[in-house]
Amino acid sequence: MQSVSVNSILSNFLDRLSAAPASVLMLDYDGTLAPFQVERDHAYPYPDVVSILGRIVQCQKTRVIVITGRPVVEMKTLLRPLDKLEVWGSHGMERLLPDRTFRQMEIDNETIAALSRAEEWVIAAGLRSRAEIKPGGIAVHWRGLPDFEIADIEDRVRRCWSAFAERPGLKVLKFEAGLELRVAHPDKGDAVAAILGDTEPTAEIAYLGDDLTDEDAFRALRGRGLSVLVRAEYRETNAEAWLRPPHELVGFLTQWLNRTKE
Repeated sequence: MQSVSVNSILSNFLDRLSAAPASVLMLDYDGTLAPFQVERDHAYPYPDVVSILGRIVQCQKTRVIVITGRPVVEMKTLLRPLDKLEVWGSHGMERLLPDRTFRQMEIDNETIAALSRAEEWVIAAGLRSRAEIKPGGIAVHWRGLPDFEIADIEDRVRRCWSAFAERPGLKVLKFEAGLELRVAHPDKGDAVAAILGDTEPTAEIAYLGDDLTDEDAFRALRGRGLSVLVRAEYRETNAEAWLRPPHELVGFLTQWLNRTKE
């Protein structure tokens, strides 16, 4: 797959974007807008990303939405000063709207109890320092560890969480440097589908993501918009195009701004 400067799929999309009356730009966060960090609270966006996104929002022609596995509360800090950005956190479980209205989906009591038991196991297994507890899920991260420790943690977590995932409504997700036990729905594909249902048919739409969890979003957008894998190295994907961060990513966002600011 070719890069942004010569990729006809991207070029054709940008040409359509120039003529579109409205547009929607959906973006994953970790690995897409920001480089991965061992210390997750230090994963700030690539240089120029915040300023460009801020200008795209100010043009009022594009609905900009960050769809992330992180809780909304973390995004408020990492994306500061973008205080009018729309954020769908915890894979769409939480929604922070541009007017700062916050919404969170409810979870049934049995699922809450199962997640609580999974959290108790994580603590008993000595993995609490590597766990992230969030609405609708619990994740265990292993970035920065040697391979033999990663293999051990993944094996133990999978064996335990597979029993929880057998119950309806829960699933285990593999993501970049970790595993997550979470509610089966919503996922990022559900988030994209909901956004599409609230979008005019004439709008141009794109989703940019890097992770395996973004594949649901790529599939949900098929035939309706542009899906872009943002990753230093290519992997098999449902996305139509590929950008290498940060330079090609920033270049694409800059072109988006230029095509929509008039």
